[in-house]
Amino acid sequence: MKNFRLKVFQSVAKNLSFTKAAGELFITQPAVTKHIQEIEKDYGIRVFNRKGGKINLTPEGKVLFDYSNKILKLEQNLEEEFSRFKKIENGTLRLGASTTIAQYVIPGILAGFHKRFSGVKLSLFNGNSEQIAQALRNDQIDIGIVEGKVKDKDIRYELFMADEIVVTSSFKNDLVPKDELTFKELISLPFVMRERGSGTLEVLEYAFKEKKIKLSDINILMYLGSTEAIKRFIESGSSIGFLSVKSIEKELQSKTLKIIKVKNFQIRRSFNFISLHGNIPSGLSAKFIKFAKHNYNQK
Repeated sequence: MKNFRLKVFQSVAKNLSFTKAAGELFITQPAVTKHIQEIEKDYGIRVFNRKGGKINLTPEGKVLFDYSNKILKLEQNLEEEFSRFKKIENGTLRLGASTTIAQYVIPGILAGFHKRFSGVKLSLFNGNSEQIAQALRNDQIDIGIVEGKVKDKDIRYELFMADEIVVTSSFKNDLVPKDELTFKELISLPFVMRERGSGTLEVLEYAFKEKKIKLSDINILMYLGSTEAIKRFIESGSSIGFLSVKSIEKELQSKTLKIIKVKNFQIRRSFNFISLHGNIPSGLSAKFIKFAKHNYNQK
């Protein structure tokens, strides 16, 4: 990266911490301080207000932050353009994926992409669907892959693959004596759910709404922040949960978890690539989307 000093500034500005920026960039804190001092010396401005142990951006710093985003993005585009002349695939691609996708879908695709394009530096930001959308808006990632659709008119969606959310129970759960339930029987059971902001919960709320049921009308024991936490909780046999069928393949094989069918109730959804409207994926982003779709369709 030719503009590493701007990268340091960006990291400090996002974290509002010299220490966190040093850890994120794998350099020393004195080195971070030196880079910021050089920026302030070159432009004859102060980019941070320092008060006690806290810092925040000055008005000049906010302007620099906006321009640094544009400069670093242009530098990335330039590197990708030059790579075409060299007939070498390289550059940097920043991906974001919501939890289920990051854990159970994308790892194999990332490995395949890295093998095919070994010169590309990949990074993966993991969070719930709302966090991925926010990272895209903040230019922390180039493209995202999310469950469901975040309600944002600025975001463009492109279908990646289909998924199904299934009712999941432990084999030893005495509360579920049979493998098929009516919807009335289902909502009488205790549930554990994903946290607010997750794509899974958003889809569930919509599915229940179609049945004229609110989440507040059912017995939710707790909200948990990850699919793995929900799986471990369900295995105890004290509740049931809703999980992506792609997230429980190993547990179905080992017979620690099972799928409970519900009459006239099926929850289908899609995983989608997201980008900002007016910024159609190109270069490495477009290449990754094409590779991911092809990789999945070959399975």
